[in-house]
Formats: sequence, C-alpha cells, structure tokens
Amino acid sequence: MWLLAESMVHDFDPVAIWLSSDLAIRWYGLAYLAGFLIAWGMLRWMSRTKRSLVPERSVGDLIMYAVVGVIAGGRLGYAAFYQPSLLWTFSDSLPWWELLAIHRGGMASHGAMIGIIVSMWLFARRQHVPTLHVVDLVCFVATPGLLLGRLANLINGELWGKPLPASMQIDPPWWSIKYPDEVLLGHIDLTAVAPHVTGDGTLGDMTAAALRRGDPQVVEAIVPQMTAFWPSQFLQGITEGPVVLGVLALVWLLPRKPGVITGCFLITYGCLRMLTELVRQADAGVELILGLQRGQLLSVVMILTGIVLLAVCQRGQGQRVGGLRAAPASSDG
Repeated sequence: MWLLAESMVHDFDPVAIWLSSDLAIRWYGLAYLAGFLIAWGMLRWMSRTKRSLVPERSVGDLIMYAVVGVIAGGRLGYAAFYQPSLLWTFSDSLPWWELLAIHRGGMASHGAMIGIIVSMWLFARRQHVPTLHVVDLVCFVATPGLLLGRLANLINGELWGKPLPASMQIDPPWWSIKYPDEVLLGHIDLTAVAPHVTGDGTLGDMTAAALRRGDPQVVEAIVPQMTAFWPSQFLQGITEGPVVLGVLALVWLLPRKPGVITGCFLITYGCLRMLTELVRQADAGVELILGLQRGQLLSVVMILTGIVLLAVCQRGQGQRVGGLRAAPASSDG
C-alpha cells in the first residue's frame, strides 16, 4: 500500500509464502488461523479462571467444532446468499469443485454464525453444558478473528467500498483507497501507457501489474484517473472486532444468564454492520431487497433475533455465569 495524491494505492500480495508454483500460503488463511489461536487462548483463560463452564481440557475440542462450523457455514452461506453458482461449478484444477475453493475468498460472516450455532449446539450436548453459554463464549472470543478476516479482505483487494463523493475525488483523503484492478473495468484511458507496459495478458492486466510495481510513468498517467473508494474492509474490521468486543466486555463485567452475551452480540454487530454497509459496494449480481443490501437485510434479522433472545433470557430463570471484573461468583435469578 503506497501513497500518492494523499490516497492509498492497493498493492498487497494475497500470497504470504509460495511453497511451489501451484501451492501457497495466503494471508486469508493465516488470518483465520490467527483468529482461532487467539480464541483458543481467550477460552483457556476463561476456563482456567472459572469464568466459563467449559472445562479447560475441552477447549481444544470446542475450537475444532468452531473451525468446522465457521468454514462450512461461512462457505455455504456465501454460496446461498451471494453466489449460488458455486454449488454446481466445477473446474479441471484443484480443488475441482468451486465451493471448496476457499483460498480464493468468498466467506459470508452471517453464514459462519449459523454454522457456529449448529456446531456449538452439538458441542454443548456432548459436554452437558448450556448451549447458549457456549455460544456466548464463542461470540465473545470471535471478535479478534472478525477483525483479522476483514483485514484479509483488504489484502485480497475484495469487498470494495463505494466511491467517495465527487467533491472528494479531486483531492482524496489519505485513508481512501485506489485499486489497480479498476483499469480492468474499461472506463480508464490506457492509450498513454500502452508503449510503456510489457508482460503477459491484456493491456489492462499489464497496466494493473505496473501500477502495483509503482512504475512511475504508469502511475503518473493512470492514478489521477482512478477512483478513490471508502476503506470499507478496514471500517468493518474495526467495528466488528474491537468495537463489538468492547461492548460485550462491558456487558460481561458481571455474571450474566446464558444467552445475554449472544443477544448483545447480535444486536451490536447487526447495527454496526447496517451502518458500515452504507459505504460498501453491494456484491455483484445481488439485487437490493426492500432497498437494503443483502448484508443489511441479514443484519436486520440478527438485530430482531437478538432482541427476542434478550427478552427470553431476562424472563427466564437460570444460573448467571462469567464476569470479567473479578473471579465470578455464580448466582441464580
């Protein structure tokens, strides 16, 4: 990521390490791995300090259930909500079935949440602990992973934000982003750089590659024509990660009935997602429903579900658990 005319130009490489010509370790996968490791550490601390009903020896099993739930739910959710063609598209190269091509991106956070709920229900039955308490734990420790996932989206150059207003395009702010792949959309004049770019692919491909390298002639001719976009991935990462974690930590300073943290997570995440979707482009091929983007509509469902869950939990009788301020003392009522 480098600066020009006070706007960042995206030049991140999605690949962290090439293992061979066909096999690589990508930042997207490392982000998921780091998210699960952080969650594992947080869960172990909560179990060891008696803030969780899950025994410390079972935390590893909980993480494995969560991994399956997140990956299966996130990918199936992306296919169901945004790109159904993945379900019936096959290719001649690994992994053959496009639904399994997770390394190329395409995970739905709402689908991952559904997958988590199912997997935590199965885990809770096996461990004989309240399902809602296990979901509370996962909602709490998932927030660092949500941040890392959005940063991986940024590195991949996917989920672009909306263009800044025309009044800001002349002198775009430093936090806005310009994407070299915009030259592939066909509305930027590339004739001035045609004699200067070489390589494989179309003129657009070669120009985008030259922009990522920072070729001065190409930068001077093309970047002023490029659009400055909102950094939606970063904004969603901050709100869905640290901000949601801060809200949940405040709520869970004292022991709460199982389900209260989950309800607060659904409401907080849903409201913040509704706001940040205002500066994020709608997914290609996905039409608005009732004037809302798909992510906003799913967030409305989350908010309503959270409100209902909070009402049910507050009326019900049960043991209060958790409590971050000090070693918790469980109580009834």
